[in-house]
Amino acid sequence: MSNRTLIRKTKSICPECFKVLEAEVFIDEDGRVKIGKTCNEHGYFEDTYTFASPELYFWAEKYDHQGVGLENPRTKTVRGCPYDCGLCPNHKSHTVLAIIDVTNRCNLRCPICFANAAATGYVYEPSKEQIHEILVNFRSNRPVPAPALQYSGGEPTVRPDLPELVRMAHEVGFRHVEVNTNGILLAKDIEYFKTLKEAGMNTIYLQFDGLDDEIYRKARGVPLLKVKQKVIEKARKIGFESIVLVVTLVKGINDHEIGKIIDYALENSDVIRCVNVQPVSITGRIDRESRESMRINTTDFMELVEKQTNGLIKINDFRPVPCVVPVSQAVGAFKGKHYVEFTASPWCGVATFLVKSGKKGWTPITRLADVDKFFKAMEEASKLASEGKKTRGKMKALMALRHVKAGFIKDLLLPVLREGSYQALGKFMRKMVMVGAMHFMDPYNFDLQRVERCVIHYGLPDGTIRPFCTYNTLHRAEVEGRFSIPYDEWVKSQMQPVEVEAVTP
Repeated sequence: MSNRTLIRKTKSICPECFKVLEAEVFIDEDGRVKIGKTCNEHGYFEDTYTFASPELYFWAEKYDHQGVGLENPRTKTVRGCPYDCGLCPNHKSHTVLAIIDVTNRCNLRCPICFANAAATGYVYEPSKEQIHEILVNFRSNRPVPAPALQYSGGEPTVRPDLPELVRMAHEVGFRHVEVNTNGILLAKDIEYFKTLKEAGMNTIYLQFDGLDDEIYRKARGVPLLKVKQKVIEKARKIGFESIVLVVTLVKGINDHEIGKIIDYALENSDVIRCVNVQPVSITGRIDRESRESMRINTTDFMELVEKQTNGLIKINDFRPVPCVVPVSQAVGAFKGKHYVEFTASPWCGVATFLVKSGKKGWTPITRLADVDKFFKAMEEASKLASEGKKTRGKMKALMALRHVKAGFIKDLLLPVLREGSYQALGKFMRKMVMVGAMHFMDPYNFDLQRVERCVIHYGLPDGTIRPFCTYNTLHRAEVEGRFSIPYDEWVKSQMQPVEVEAVTP
């Protein structure tokens, strides 16, 4: 331990008893960033941090932007983070993406899943009325109502009323509604796909772990590649143009597939908008050596992308999530209103955009614009506008466009800056494909300084709104237990078993 270099102190939890512990983020003797903590009862725990590279860790920190939190927190600070989740007054970011688990039932039994009725022994399935209350609760956030919603699970499509729930979310005020799905029912039934589209489903968040069925057999228990391909085909047939490929990345399982997945997204860019990689979160009791054999961190992801795309996307083409905050703040200052701000921790995730530009093919946006100078200019524009110098601020924002080389990007960006509208942003996004990673935490790499900056929140029937990582690590079983019924009892109430193995269409 004497050879380590301390970066900062934080708090974490014991992976055994979940007690809050003092923790340190440090560089070890091998030059890797780690997080370590000691429980008096269960001993010392150490794990690789989300950015294993010190260079990338400190690079990400430069993009940090503090959030404003909520004016109307739902819980009080009593036990301390992470046990007051609700959101509590200590939380420093508002909701960017709202999540509602509409069921924990599924038509798969994935070995790597943490939310499945067959595994837990109970069915958690909020009623339509409860979901309406959760939606209203999210939209009641101040100063910024939650703008985007994801229906998740389990597998949301096993609920017959999912189209009604999609429609209801728009009626309550959500501008963007996405469905997190394995794609089985969408691949099988194009009419159902159309029904969801007509109800207002804006995006499919499609589980997509690779282009080799052996990967699906290991991670999902059954071959599913044809299912994924049929979802893409049927989306094209019905004119649905917003699919996100969601990759659960596990070392030794599919870490060799990143380049192929990105290529597939670019080849199908008429319907695919994004590749979103989620390094696996490790739950349950598992020793350090076994964790390291599975663990993929953000540094690994960036290096894999550069290598497997043959330099099409380089490490320095990525930027941390909060880098875009100055744009939201500037537009908000010009219009005198609050816009959603991605004030997540700079160590939560990274992304870049690929732009198709004529015969040159695909190019990262960082090579078509000096994005850092652009963001810096927008930060200065926001400061001027917030000081009452709106005219000077707007001029500064327009001048920021000089850092953008590609003319058609300027044409897309200008309406975003001028209008600040969802439609303008959507048009901008549809000309690109995003590639990114969000490294969710587990009990071993849990960092409370990251938790209190989380912008992805679950809405629950008890009226609370809880950060993604605290809910899945600490609170899920307790909350679902209060609002569920035994699985066998639920099956009897339906008069037929509905939890079945997937059948490839």
